[in-house]
Amino acid sequence: MDIIKTSDLKKSYILGKVQVKALNGVDVSIHEGEFIAIMGPSGCGKSTFLNMIGMLDTPTSGEVYIEDNNVTKMSSNSRAGYRLKYIGFIFQFFNLFNELTAIENIMFPMMLNRMPDSRKKAEGLLNLVGLGDRLRHLPSELSGGQQQRVTIARSLANSPKILLADEPTGNLDTKSSKEIIELFRKLNLERGQTIVMVTHSQEIGEKADRIIRFRDGMIEK
Repeated sequence: MDIIKTSDLKKSYILGKVQVKALNGVDVSIHEGEFIAIMGPSGCGKSTFLNMIGMLDTPTSGEVYIEDNNVTKMSSNSRAGYRLKYIGFIFQFFNLFNELTAIENIMFPMMLNRMPDSRKKAEGLLNLVGLGDRLRHLPSELSGGQQQRVTIARSLANSPKILLADEPTGNLDTKSSKEIIELFRKLNLERGQTIVMVTHSQEIGEKADRIIRFRDGMIEK
């Protein structure tokens, strides 16, 4: 079953007096439970594509389907609710709340969704990512790799069907990068988590089930 599908997806921006085509007719199908790497040179449309399927931005034309639902036809409020329910985000810069502890960072989206037993669930997610002994630590008291693990745990807070990761190892050393990708693979294999990851690293991309390569806003054939 396709959990993500795009049809003739296009996105253009106006920079000064120039129109830039970030995406120029992208057709993609991603199956439920796949671990996908999105690769290509800088400026080729990778992050724009991730923003489209994550409903962080809207296409100029074309369509995005999540579980056969055309999310491009939804209102902004409907997209926001759908995004909170279906999608977890992981970015290169961890985007943690510096004044909140690890467990409080994970509980935050649960409270937005009014989930019961949020502390117990957050503890379980910290254990899942190997940080059960760091739940009361602030981000400043954690290494970069540990902060990214907290970010991953937080992305799982609302049990999303899809994880979208934009250069999740771009800010990490080689050892931490390897550990993060091993964690992604664990989530994919043991939990059936669908993961779509943008990366510049060929070595990391090869850990995925499939690589989709972008160039000039299109998919390389």
